[in-house]
Amino acid sequence: MNVLVSVNHPAHVHLFKNFIWEMEKKGHEVHIVARDKEVTKHLLNAYNFEYGIISKKIENPLGVSIEAGIRILNLTLKTSKFHPEITLSITDGTIGAFSRVLGVPSIQFTDTEHADLILKTSVPFADVILTPMPFKRNLGKKQIRYNGYHELAYLHPNYFKPDPSVLDELGLSKGDTFIVLRVVSWTASHDVGQKGIRNRVNFVKELEKYGQVFISAEGKLERELEKYRVKIPPERMHDLLYYATLYVGEGGTTASEAATLGTHSIHISTTAKYCGVFYDINRYGLLWISEDERSSIELTKTLLGENDLWGRGKKKRKKLIKSKINLTPFMVWFIENYPNSLKEFKENPKIQYKFR
Repeated sequence: MNVLVSVNHPAHVHLFKNFIWEMEKKGHEVHIVARDKEVTKHLLNAYNFEYGIISKKIENPLGVSIEAGIRILNLTLKTSKFHPEITLSITDGTIGAFSRVLGVPSIQFTDTEHADLILKTSVPFADVILTPMPFKRNLGKKQIRYNGYHELAYLHPNYFKPDPSVLDELGLSKGDTFIVLRVVSWTASHDVGQKGIRNRVNFVKELEKYGQVFISAEGKLERELEKYRVKIPPERMHDLLYYATLYVGEGGTTASEAATLGTHSIHISTTAKYCGVFYDINRYGLLWISEDERSSIELTKTLLGENDLWGRGKKKRKKLIKSKINLTPFMVWFIENYPNSLKEFKENPKIQYKFR
């Protein structure tokens, strides 16, 4: 089977990497097309993937429309000899439209309820939209709900093995109290009018009263905060999150990643309340959402005051993992057997629990 995979964001590299390796082991051919965004190319290179860049963000009022045209053109050019039989993406309207022209199925994922523009331009072209079970929106008869999260495709214990040498790189030891803070650029289409941390400098001054702070930043940082910027390769970030005492920040994906690794997580964003996944993880006592710094600092103090917070988080992680499916083998089964897999799932949704 020839599978075309679209990667538009660094997190998509992680989501699809194990699926791609598993499919290749089975003899299928996978062709990756990517959008040049942040560290996407770095991650694809780090994992030795071959790929073609089909677009990058264009900073002008017509940028989205112009980029969509460029993507369709480059998709045509870069896949002319590949002949995909199915495409896989995270709510990607251009991949969906391209699939429609080719007459091949477009299987898409999403876990972001408030991405209105992206959903409006991608759902009409998708054949199937796969969402986590707690996803708050009803996307109609194309929607398939599975009992898991995107993050479990790459952070499930069957795939992710934490490497403690990341602590040596930062001069840390096991048991040291440290906090990972993620700040984002707020430039995505679904970020318009939304907010996170209002005063980053003051917030970091408060945070560091309770532990050493490492900042993972999307874009520029204030000059006073540059000394806190974490200096490890992007592919080591999950190792750092695993050993962190606490995660605090604006990055929703990073918040879910930390929590599914068993690291208590405080997500500060006015968008968080729209996302069902955060409320679902909260049921395991691993993630909280907040819209202001003061309540986040109070929660930080409370959590870091608890005995063996790190160890208790890892126990909660085991409970979470036990209750969810392992997303990668589920994806492999779904794609490899499509459309029979879709029919089988609709007749018996419990079939997903074969994939633990």
